Formats: sequence, structure tokens, C-alpha cells
Amino acid sequence: MAEALRGRRVFLNHLDSYCGRSIGQYLSTCFVGATLVSPDEEEEGDENGSDDVPTASKNEVYEIVGTLSKPESTNPRFAKETYVVSSREALLSHLLECEIVLYNITEDANQIEEAMWAASALHKEIETFAKQKIFILISTIMTWGNTKPFDPENPENPFNESNFRKRKSHPSFMDYINAEKHIAKLGKTNNEKFSTYVVASGHQYGAEEGLFHYFFKMCWVGETPAIPVFGDGNNIIPTIHIRDLAGVLQNVADHRPDFQYVLAVDTSMHTLEQLIKCISKNLGPGKIEKIPKENAFLSKELTQMQLDMLFVNLRFEPTYLKENFNIKWVAEEGLIENIAQVIMEYKQTRGLLPLKICIHGPPASGKSTIAKELCKHYKLHYVTINDVISEKIADLEQIVAKEPDRVEGKVEREGEEDDVQEEGENVEAAKELLDEIKENMQQNKGQLGDEYLIKIMKDKLMSMPCRNQGYVLDGFPETYEQATDLFKEEEDEAEEEEEEKGIMPKFNEIIIPEFVFSLTASDEFLINRIINLPEIEVAGTHYTEDEFLQSLKHFRKLNTDDTTVLNYFDELEIHPQFIDIALYEDAENRLTVPKIIKEVGEPRNYGLTDEEKEALERQAVEERLVKEAQEKAEQEYKEAKEREERMARCEEWNKQQEEVKRQEQEFLEAQSVPLRNYLMQNVMPTLMQGINACCMIRPDDPVNFLAEYLFKNSPDIDWSKP
Repeated sequence: MAEALRGRRVFLNHLDSYCGRSIGQYLSTCFVGATLVSPDEEEEGDENGSDDVPTASKNEVYEIVGTLSKPESTNPRFAKETYVVSSREALLSHLLECEIVLYNITEDANQIEEAMWAASALHKEIETFAKQKIFILISTIMTWGNTKPFDPENPENPFNESNFRKRKSHPSFMDYINAEKHIAKLGKTNNEKFSTYVVASGHQYGAEEGLFHYFFKMCWVGETPAIPVFGDGNNIIPTIHIRDLAGVLQNVADHRPDFQYVLAVDTSMHTLEQLIKCISKNLGPGKIEKIPKENAFLSKELTQMQLDMLFVNLRFEPTYLKENFNIKWVAEEGLIENIAQVIMEYKQTRGLLPLKICIHGPPASGKSTIAKELCKHYKLHYVTINDVISEKIADLEQIVAKEPDRVEGKVEREGEEDDVQEEGENVEAAKELLDEIKENMQQNKGQLGDEYLIKIMKDKLMSMPCRNQGYVLDGFPETYEQATDLFKEEEDEAEEEEEEKGIMPKFNEIIIPEFVFSLTASDEFLINRIINLPEIEVAGTHYTEDEFLQSLKHFRKLNTDDTTVLNYFDELEIHPQFIDIALYEDAENRLTVPKIIKEVGEPRNYGLTDEEKEALERQAVEERLVKEAQEKAEQEYKEAKEREERMARCEEWNKQQEEVKRQEQEFLEAQSVPLRNYLMQNVMPTLMQGINACCMIRPDDPVNFLAEYLFKNSPDIDWSKP
């Protein structure tokens, strides 16, 4: 069983921040003392077969522990432990377990006070240390922000580490320089047990891009025609790649030098204008626009601290690094010289990979509807032949209309004269191409020949927006030959020979589609779909009966040949996925789009911006209010209808009750007629006589009198019989 690697414990605050994550990830892969061996010595030792490396441990690694800036953050994989610190006492106990303590204050000013406390608390425990501990403060070159040139006659002479005692901080970074001085002082008491170092970092870039992310994102999104340069852009910005900063920290931890102050900057001396122009050219629109410094403060995405860092103007020469440290530089010469690698890291780290989709299918299959829905979902660029041709012609006409300004005295800075000359050449080339395109379209009855069509489409797919976010290609290419010409690499002699031998030419990986979806349906289904379209949608389109049938016939012919456009993708192992739209019976292809989204997967770009989130929240609130209003109206209508129905039922019930009563009354009256007749004939005459007699006589007992009277005068009693 292999021996487990021993670890040297390293504490680093905010492991989930840009700087903390990058430094922690780097150090977790490093062997202790690796920088103490120069590359030449290491190769020599390997050649001699010697495993004896007295200054480096090949079985001891750095174990990273630390805190998180946000409790909800996911624990980094490289971290052995992460702490949610509830008290200073608990934090101190974790710090005492570590041999190396790194405190980064370049991203969060709130960490300055904690870093000073941590260094002081460790210093108080110095007598309990069994072996030396080191404390490294990762600070910023902004503590040099107001330093004036030491030689007024040579203001361009760079500063170096030996001048650090004369540095003057930028007004907004006074707390930083105070922390540097405090921590450096603590390391002078007993440096055999407790050593402190200050690493003044240049502006960090690389991976997620740190300070320059604002410009990288603006270029990648591609919503602005020019990237802003605040002020004149002539200020020199000291920079360092984030992994090179980690390399400096590794060297400090390994070497533990006597010199306490280290400048962590690369050898570049690029101006703000040069940096932004390089980023724009390689990732964005290729243009920059100078705007007043005051306008920079209107940006919601840049903090005051970041703006101060962008306006700094300092020249440094990292003499100490060159002479004493063994750094395997990632970008020693700076961002501009390593822009291709930096952009690749930026896209990979943030998952900003282009998504390229091709939609193939017969006319009326819904290609355009599906393509536009996919563009909306994935934030891609919709590419179709007619739009690309119109866009190209408009761009060429705009270039031709703008004659370059050659007026003498207009050149304000070096290099602008070359730009004017190049613009003049571009105007001539644009005019020539525009004339050729228009002439070709006239000769082909408004259609553009493949020679120009392929060139225009390739230019579109090679444009930065399509290369950054990706595209959805609607119905093009149509043939095997078009696909070959569009996606092949630029030909050289070797490739031409391979093509002559029948070998598939190399394709351009930058623009080749990643997904190809082919929509299928029978002619009968497509014809019925067109027939059922409203006349207003058909008017002015190619969906008239004659044009549609001709287009459908042309499509079937192209896709029944021996070599079709789908064969081309198959040969490249980009296998088309077939979708039978007739199965869904959905005129707007709403069910087809989710199927494609499921196959493609998650978006590969930035999430929603704050403005988009607010807009969606407003939309959600508005939709909820509308829905509630609709539900309330429906409920009120339902209740009103129920009340109306109840009233109608009640009225009907009352009518029925009245009718029943009437019928009962008529029935009773009908039954009472014989009885009344009987009473009127046989009872009432005698009864009325008895009542009259009772009224005249007024007996004491009228009831008994009336009874005797009726008994005596009853017509049914015969008193003559015994």
C-alpha cells in the first residue's frame, strides 16, 4: 500500500472567493519545498537517479483549511476543512493548528481588522509554538497609489521592493497600509518562532478575471459596439495572473526569506487602454471608446474600490522575485502577451462555452419558429441566409459611406495614423465586395451565388458574438458541397491533395455545429399545414401554393441524392437527430422545442442580470395580479350566476307553491259545494229561525234553547208518532 502523504496545514480565509479559491486550489496541488529546487537541479537529479532532495519533501503536501465568505457556499473540494467561526476564541484555536496562515484582504476590506487581530492573537501565543509559524498578508499595490517618482528627472523609473518604506498609500487604502505595517512589526519580535510577510499583489486576473471581469463580460455578451476606456487610458496598471500570485505565496512559504515585503507583479507595464483594447479585440467587438472618468461612477457593476484600482498609475519591477524565487510563470509578460490562454481559462472557469445548433428540415416544418425559440432560451444568435445577406450589405454600405478622416492634425496619439490608413484600405475592399455582391445578385435573379454566400456565412459564424455565445443555423447549408465549403479549414496545399484523394478535409472546430436536428414530415402533412394557415400569414411569403410546392420538391431532390448535407455531418460523427413533427400535431411546434432542449442540455452562459431578474420579478408580479384579478372576476361571475340561478329557482318554487295552493283551494271549493247546498236546504232555514227566536226571547241558556228549538222544529222528526 502506498504511503499516505503527510500534510503541512495552511489556513486561508474566504476559500470561496475568487482569490481564495484560486490560491487554495493551486497550493493544494503543491509539494512542500518544491520551489527550493531549481528546474535545472531537478532535471540533473532525475538524470543521476538520485532521490535525495534535502530541501524539498516529496511526500508532504499543503493541506488547505479556512473560512468561507458565505455560510451557504459549497465547501471547495481542495479544502481539507472549512470553518464556520462563531467566536474569536474558536478561530484562534484553528489558527494555532496551522503552520502557515494566509490572510487575503484584497477582495473584502472587512477582513483587514480580522487579519490584524489574527496576527496579534498568534503573536501573544508565541511562547507556546513548538516550531515556527509564518503569517502572510496578501495586500495590494494600491498602498503605493500616491507614491511620487523618486527621481523627478526620470519619472518612468519603476519602483521595486527596496523602496517599500517610502510608499504612500492611495487615500482609500490607508487601512491596508496600516495593516501591512502592523503585521510586519509583529514579525520582528521573534522571527524564529513567528515570521510575518506582506505580499503586495498587482491587480489580479486569470480564471474568473477578478478586476477585469467587468470588461470580459461586456465583451463576451456583445451588446455594446465599443468597450469603454475610462479617462485617457494612459495610466499603467500593475497586474499578475492569479496562479502566479499563488506561486509567489508558495515561494514565500517555502523560502521564508529574511526580507518581509514582496511585490507580486508581472513584468508587464501595460496601460489601461492597451489592456482593454486587447480584451476587446480578442473577445469583443474589437473597438474601444474613451469616456470621461466621471461616467465610470455611473456604472452599477463597478465599486468605488474597483474604480480606484483602474485609475492607478504605477510602474514596478519585481526585482526580488526574479533574483530569489523559483516561479513557474503562467503569464510573466502579462495579460496582453497571454490573452489567448487567459480567454480560454475565462470561458472554461465560468462555463461560458459556445452552443452551436443547426436546424434542418423541409419548408413549413417550423425550422424558423424552433430556431428562434432556442435562441431565446439559450441566448444564442439566430442565423439565416436572408438576414445574413441583408446585414452584410448594410455593413458594407455603412463602411463605404464613412470616408476615413485624413485631415492633417487629427492624429492625437501614436498609432492612430496607421488606423486611418487601414480604415482607408477597408473602405476600398468593402466597396469592391459590395459591388461584386450586387452584380452577382442581379445575374442570379436576386439570389446570391454560393461563392459569395459561403464567404458571408463563414464571416458571420466567425464573428465574436457567434464564437462567444454560439448560434442556431436555420436551414443552411442545404447541400453537401455547401457544408464542406462552409465548415472546412482554410486550404493549404496538403489539404488540397487530401481532398483530391477523397479524404475528408479538416473542419473548422470554431464554427462547426455541435448539434444537428433534422425535422421530418410527410408531404401530405406539410401541405395540410400550409392549407390551414390563415391567409394573412401566407400573404407576402413563400408559402403560396406554387412557391411552396416548388420549394418542397427542391428540398426532396436535394435530400435524396447520394451525398446530402446530413451525410456530411454523419461523416464528421456529428450525427443528426431526427424529429418527426407530425407526431406532435402542434402547429407552432411548442412540443418540439422542449424535446430539443432536453437533448441539448443546460445553457452555457451567464445567468440573469439584476435588471433581468427585476424584470422577471415584475413580470411575475404582474402576471400574478392579472391572474388574481381574473380569478376574482371569475369567482364574482360564478357567485352572481349562482345567485341568479338561486333567485330563479326560488321564484319558480314560489310560482309552483302558489299554483298548488290555487289548485287546493279550487279542489276544496269544488268539494264544499254539495255540502253548502245541503246545509242551505236542510239546516240553515231552521237554524236561522232558531237564532232569531233566541234573539227575541233571550233565554238564560241560549245554547240549550237553540238545541231544543232545533230538535223540536227539525223537519226530519215526526212528532205525531208516539
